[in-house]
Amino acid sequence: MSVKKISLLALFLALSVIGASIKIPSFVGSIALDSFPALLAAALLGGRAGGFVAGFGHLLSALIAGMPLGPAHFIIALEMAVIVWMFSWVYRSGKRKTAAILFILSNSLIAPLPMIFLFNTAFYVAIVPSLLLGAACNTIAALLIIPRFESIFQKRIWGSAR
Repeated sequence: MSVKKISLLALFLALSVIGASIKIPSFVGSIALDSFPALLAAALLGGRAGGFVAGFGHLLSALIAGMPLGPAHFIIALEMAVIVWMFSWVYRSGKRKTAAILFILSNSLIAPLPMIFLFNTAFYVAIVPSLLLGAACNTIAALLIIPRFESIFQKRIWGSAR
């Protein structure tokens, strides 16, 4: 991995820390804008980088909130990493709207399914609206910013095309 890529990864991780401090109202407290930098990293640096930022960002968001779900946050961090990796794969194949819908639905409806078994159905039903709002905010912000950075990354960071 090049020094440029490591530096950019550190920048996206720092942005994720800031995003983890901007909370979406919920009874859990760990839903935040930490996925926005992960989606940027996924689109600009690739799925592995984006997934790493997503997992780390969620753990930071949970830590700031006091880890309300305990060890379940490690499962959520893994889910976030996989979902952002999938976003990257679809986004970079040119299907940007599909990637956005995939991220929002996966993050808000599919990822919390294990919570039914860990907690109960009422927990799932209660958390989905906040997750939907958070996923939509993170995705819309990313989709507004990514195109502005793509040309900069191609011209100035990578020299031309990746």
